[in-house]
Amino acid sequence: MIEGVKHIVAVASGKGGVGKSTVTANLALAMAAEGYRVGLLDADIYGPSQAQMLGIGQGVRPQAAGENSFKPLEAHGIKAMSMAFMVDITEPMVWRGPMVAGAFQQLLNQTDWGELDYLFIDMPPGTGDIQLTLAQKVPVSGAVIVTTPQDIALLDARKGIEMFRKVNVPVLGVVENMSLHVCSNCGHQEPIFGEGGGEHIAEQYGTSLLGQLPLELAIREQADGGKPTVVAEPEGEVTAIFRSIARSVVKGVESQSEEGPSISFGD
Repeated sequence: MIEGVKHIVAVASGKGGVGKSTVTANLALAMAAEGYRVGLLDADIYGPSQAQMLGIGQGVRPQAAGENSFKPLEAHGIKAMSMAFMVDITEPMVWRGPMVAGAFQQLLNQTDWGELDYLFIDMPPGTGDIQLTLAQKVPVSGAVIVTTPQDIALLDARKGIEMFRKVNVPVLGVVENMSLHVCSNCGHQEPIFGEGGGEHIAEQYGTSLLGQLPLELAIREQADGGKPTVVAEPEGEVTAIFRSIARSVVKGVESQSEEGPSISFGD
């Protein structure tokens, strides 16, 4: 385990474009709003986005916390670490898999996280060699799968679930993002990506549907502006959904802890 960190939760998706990073940021902030000490690691080495979502300005760098470690940056009450804090965000990371895996492990293990109840890892999209390596190297308490109701997204979400099963990481549940489009003018709701997909895949794999989130313009605007919905609208309906998801994650992790210790791989 990482010293001082009680539980590590990976947030993943089988494909990009389903809003995984936005969900991760809001979920971490919701967990903090529930009273837990929370950290967030942006493991998307090629395309880190958490710096902007958390409102951490370009060029802000972490301070050294000893010879081989760094202090995480803080935003909205949570600790954060990302490759975006280490390099110019406009620079492409033209790295092969082993270099990416090494960089990830450095961000994870050389960050002085302090005492955390939950560390969320915003995993890169996909289920290839890099993602499998990351899953094997982290002592994960459980994983959350983010999908949309769209059939194509569900196909890839299944791959994400199967990936974690192969490395014996318990899947805590599925978050269905963009369940309903909410018109910003009239409030009309329409399931433009389909209906029931998240519930079906959760049932198929014997896990939980943790929550369903709307496709709202405000959610995107708030994340782009550095104040995710949980911070921007603490009493809002969407925030209530995220806090409910956070409570369900806690229950899932505690249930896994009762069955046995968190599993570590790569020894």
